[in-house]
Amino acid sequence: MNKSTRDKLIDAMIDALQRKGLHGVGLSELLASAGAPKGSLYHHFPGGKSELAVAAIERVGQRAEKAFATLFERQPDPLDALATWLHGALDQLQGSAFESGCPLAAVALESGPADSEIRAALANAFSAIRQALQQQLQRHGYPQPEGLSALFVALYEGGLLQARAADSSEPLKQAATTLLHLTRQQHTEASQHDRIHSQ
Repeated sequence: MNKSTRDKLIDAMIDALQRKGLHGVGLSELLASAGAPKGSLYHHFPGGKSELAVAAIERVGQRAEKAFATLFERQPDPLDALATWLHGALDQLQGSAFESGCPLAAVALESGPADSEIRAALANAFSAIRQALQQQLQRHGYPQPEGLSALFVALYEGGLLQARAADSSEPLKQAATTLLHLTRQQHTEASQHDRIHSQ
């Protein structure tokens, strides 16, 4: 299926955000990456680079929600699905020679108080991701699903940043393995406690 110029520009911005952040990429580079003619950026995004960044952030959030839905369909245990998600992120990071991080984190670190639309889009994207995780954890009876989903997103973002800085996947691997182990342990203990008290 042929992508529209608008979609090509959004994809080019997502790629740029992952590798260089919002302020590290110029308009001519974005246009060249998208294979889009000059003038097409302002035709599709009259607000310029900021409006394109908001569209890219929204697209990342939508893709994450879809990816989670597919993951949780394939793997009924939400912790197995989360482990797959974290390993996928690591594979992508290693495949890019530790250059390609999370586009949301890159923009969040760069945005300031004046970037209200960008920050609102980021808050919505992170919220949608947390809610998607929370629903699955809740459905499978994990205790404190809201806090746990926030913890997994924090681990993912912080772990990717550390892995990029260290040129090594170890920081994220160690954190993920520990959190998954502790969560399984807590779930098992809570299930045993419920069984004892229901007898």
